[in-house]
Amino acid sequence: MPISGNVSRSMEEGSWIRRMFEVGIAMKSEYGVDKVFDLSLGNPIVEPPSIFKQELINFAQSLDTGRHRYMPNAGYPETRASVANMLSNETGLGFTQNDIVMACGAAGAANVVLRTILNPGDEVIILAPYFGEYVYYIDNHRGVPIVVDTTQEFQLNIDSIREAISERTRAIIINSPNNPSGAIYPDEDLSSLCSLLYQKQDEYGTEIFIISDEPYRRLIYDGLTYPQVFPHYGNTIIVNSHAKDLGLPGERIGYIAVHPSYGDKEELVDGFIFCTRTLGFVNAPALMQHVVKTLQGLTVDVAEYQRKRDYLYTSLTDLGYSVIKPQGAFYLFPKSPLDDDVSFVDVLQEWKVLTVPGKGFGTPGHFRISYCVEDWVLEGAVQGFAQAADRFL
Repeated sequence: MPISGNVSRSMEEGSWIRRMFEVGIAMKSEYGVDKVFDLSLGNPIVEPPSIFKQELINFAQSLDTGRHRYMPNAGYPETRASVANMLSNETGLGFTQNDIVMACGAAGAANVVLRTILNPGDEVIILAPYFGEYVYYIDNHRGVPIVVDTTQEFQLNIDSIREAISERTRAIIINSPNNPSGAIYPDEDLSSLCSLLYQKQDEYGTEIFIISDEPYRRLIYDGLTYPQVFPHYGNTIIVNSHAKDLGLPGERIGYIAVHPSYGDKEELVDGFIFCTRTLGFVNAPALMQHVVKTLQGLTVDVAEYQRKRDYLYTSLTDLGYSVIKPQGAFYLFPKSPLDDDVSFVDVLQEWKVLTVPGKGFGTPGHFRISYCVEDWVLEGAVQGFAQAADRFL
């Protein structure tokens, strides 16, 4: 057997998102692209801001030399300084370039952070529904994922988190706006969570980090503002990506940011730099570092995503589906009309509609819809959802 037992088991469980994406490729080949309504993958169709393309052209036409060589493993100082300046403006805290490590997207950033902070057997709390890859990221670095359910509205359940924290708890991963629910954790709940973590650190004499996974934090609707974690908790680490806010998922560019007041910051950042190198990332892509340094704080046209959310949310609720209205990101996470969400997702394929079962996000009984797709895909999918509603609702 060429692969390890652990990898074999993980592949068997697999990523439901990618599994459904592969089903979509097969169905499109069989029936035609325009006959399949694929809502499986969070692969944004909204193009990057026009200034991105201009910056890319400017870089390509530059006659400067040495711009594709190695740089410090943490990234270019000027790019890190740009990220730090943006975070300082948004949080009111004094970030510097020394608090920032550029990363290969939020996924690369998360693996660097977990590799740096985890000892074998350390526990990491993840909140269901959660991005399914978290389980594998934690396992990569010999940690133990501890799953805690959120409320029925997909908000923080502080009592359940309290019960899950032990002397082995090393971190909690939060993802707001959340993939797959689109929920945003409000400021007062974040404050309660941070108070709890301070209390538990004192009780156990340990150190507990918040790892805040924030690729959707600029995709927020209805005039809401993003509740920052940094002002509440000194042991906060952000992992972020420009995949969604700038529409650059294939470019794999993001960053790690450490709270500027964290006491052992220098040692922690040195650990991130070491693990960036030894995990094989070496450094974030040079080209994208040059380009995004001038784009911090910008985002794609969020109104376009809100329009798609409103259309799909209204359509589904009118059909009788039970859906919590998302506050951000570009997903809906309705309840499945069948107790077995995998079976319902399979049934939807009768009408060439592809979604992802809630089982893949630690929350069976739901299914995820990604609405970062063309309007014709949403319109065709709604017809399929209507057929399913006639049968099951």
